[in-house]
Amino acid sequence: MPTIDRIDGYAEELTAISRDLHAHPEIGFEEVRTSGIVAEKLKGWGIEVHRGLGGTGVIGVLKGKGSGGKRIGLRADMDALPMEENTNLKWRSTIPGRFHGCGHDGHTTMLLGTARYLAETRNFDGTVHFIFQPAEEGLGGARAMIKDGLFEKFPCDEVYGLHNAPDLNHGEIAILPGPAMAGADFFDITIQGYGAHGAMPERSRTRSIIATTLAQALQTIVSRNVDPVEGRGAVGHADPCRLRLQRDPWRRQALRHRARIFDDGVRALIRERMRDDLRRHRRDLQCRDHPSTSATLSACWSTRKSSRGWSRKSRRPWSIPPRSSRASTAEDGQRGFCRHDAGGARRLFLDRP
Repeated sequence: MPTIDRIDGYAEELTAISRDLHAHPEIGFEEVRTSGIVAEKLKGWGIEVHRGLGGTGVIGVLKGKGSGGKRIGLRADMDALPMEENTNLKWRSTIPGRFHGCGHDGHTTMLLGTARYLAETRNFDGTVHFIFQPAEEGLGGARAMIKDGLFEKFPCDEVYGLHNAPDLNHGEIAILPGPAMAGADFFDITIQGYGAHGAMPERSRTRSIIATTLAQALQTIVSRNVDPVEGRGAVGHADPCRLRLQRDPWRRQALRHRARIFDDGVRALIRERMRDDLRRHRRDLQCRDHPSTSATLSACWSTRKSSRGWSRKSRRPWSIPPRSSRASTAEDGQRGFCRHDAGGARRLFLDRP
């Protein structure tokens, strides 16, 4: 793809911006420094700036030379991931536990470069809204901006965005018909069990066995239930299983996964098949439900230990506190699903049979 000489002249400045953002990553709804840099750059190029939508969101408004009424939105995300950066780059993250591992520093820089070029040339008819979104990584920054009146205050006839794709050749841009970026449903499955002597495995309810058996079953939901041509979806893209050891004989292991979906029909199928798999595994592995007060706990599998197995006076399983105080009730008529008010990521709450 040929480049524009004028934009080539921005390369040094844009590279410096990108590397500065990469070195100072901020996670969702905490993009104070990042949004400040964005607002300062836009103002410096003569672009009208509005701040505070969705918390740390920034909107730039630019009118072209003509008098047309068309309004186009150009969107980029600004947040980083809550993870460590393990690189030796000179501009690597300077903030522990924060990393621009998804390329949002690049997205922000690209939109800034676009804004500068359009502000200098204004060779278009209509209005451009530059939308710098916070909290894309699972916290629902787009929903927060919309709730704050994004499209009432800055109406758009069309909105365009893009995502970096390192697997493409340099200079290539790919466009797909239909959905290009998947939606995500998040779900947590907490397994609560107990061990036994190696010579008496029948007396145990081993968490790792339950977890690995269930994980394998979940991976087949899409591959064995969805037409690979007609529907796209995946159960997985998961964080590793987390084993949280406590000082109580009751041990808990959490499977934290997400389902990536392009189609609402596939989403509904995945939800139902997950419920079926959990019911079957509870039965086959002789687990039973333990009521939990957690608003975001998808399933709690537990079995009470026999009185001869350990000598503690209290044999009650632990109460599991709510994972988030911001979870709301079920939505969209989908009983068992709840949405986090702060973000909009859906969490699957699996009903007990």
